Amino acid sequence: MLALADDLSGAAETAAALGLRSRLVLGPATVAPPAGGEAVVIDLDTRRSPADEAARAVRTSLAAGSPDDAVMFKKVDSLLRGNLAAETAAYAEGAAAVVIAPALPVAGRTVLDGVMHLHGTPLHATNAWRAESAPVPRSIPGALGSLSTATVPLADVRAGTNVLIERLRAAVGDGRHPLCDAETQSDLDAIAEAALQLGPGIRLLGTGGLALALGRSLAAGRPSHPEEDESPLSPAASADRPLLIVVGTAEPGAVAQIAQLTSNGVGHIALPPDLLGNAAELPRLDVAPSGITVVSIDNSKGMSPCSGRRLVAALARTVADVPMQTDLVLTGGETARSVLDALGITQLTPVGQIHHGAVCAHSPDGRTIVTRPGSFGDADSLLRIARALRPLHRPQTPAPSPTLAAEPPPVAQGETL
Repeated sequence: MLALADDLSGAAETAAALGLRSRLVLGPATVAPPAGGEAVVIDLDTRRSPADEAARAVRTSLAAGSPDDAVMFKKVDSLLRGNLAAETAAYAEGAAAVVIAPALPVAGRTVLDGVMHLHGTPLHATNAWRAESAPVPRSIPGALGSLSTATVPLADVRAGTNVLIERLRAAVGDGRHPLCDAETQSDLDAIAEAALQLGPGIRLLGTGGLALALGRSLAAGRPSHPEEDESPLSPAASADRPLLIVVGTAEPGAVAQIAQLTSNGVGHIALPPDLLGNAAELPRLDVAPSGITVVSIDNSKGMSPCSGRRLVAALARTVADVPMQTDLVLTGGETARSVLDALGITQLTPVGQIHHGAVCAHSPDGRTIVTRPGSFGDADSLLRIARALRPLHRPQTPAPSPTLAAEPPPVAQGETL
């Protein structure tokens, strides 16, 4: 199987949801095609790229890593962000059709009458796109641009496999790409099962929910991959080295997630944008040899999408300059990719999930790395991740804050600048 995603946290979510032996490749790049029983998941890193570059990355990855008998899956953002129209058009090239099902019920994202809903409210009536510069799409066909689609209503999705297959075939026969309504994981399971019976040339496009359904269908007869596992997932994680939780997302929920950590004795370093904005003198993180530290960008005064990307890149370089090897929790796909690029890590081996979207993986240099989309997780998300990786962690007393000098001093664990 070959799967493509436009950011790293989405690629990791896909790899975990599929439940197959996986290679997660930080691309686009030439990669060895997937072997039998294996999924190759490529992070295109195109969420913020120009549309033509994003489309080219899709074509390059398809040409490099797609054997004729591979199942093809394109993971998209459940809030329809990124270069959805350009990437889907490139993904559809050479396919008999693309079956589209972008619902993610576990996160409250459902599709009804071709419109994405967030916890029952149409996406365009929410503030979920507050950090985006483009207008929010009012429907999924509108987000897909010129791609010809045919909406498959919820009644047909739930009418049984044979009815759904015929509905999908009718759309394909008309030269259109089926766009499926879905409100539950069972709806997505039905869509995946039907799509896989349409024959060669059919590709699938959706979120981690469709990836989970696809993995279940492909693994019929074997135990399904668990959606959640509260136990520590990584024997490589070592309490003898630091765990650094890096929060680069501007999602408001991250504030409450960090607060849960600090109330449980985790040191917090909040880096002001003006300190990160000085590329010549980035701050140095003085991380304790063991223990847990959360580092974030101080977003108390707001952060524009333009400056946000620059600050995340500076945050990544700051994390990469920590003088000892750390295990990492990386929230937000752009943050995760920036940190791994700065560390020179080009491939990950996913090993499971701590909760939905919080994917635990191993890197070639022996680190344990957890990635999670910025918009995912309840208020205790980061705390759950920290406890899974460091179950024996004991609270530490924060150190006093330093005085900033002309040259930024080391930023010690537990300090908020």
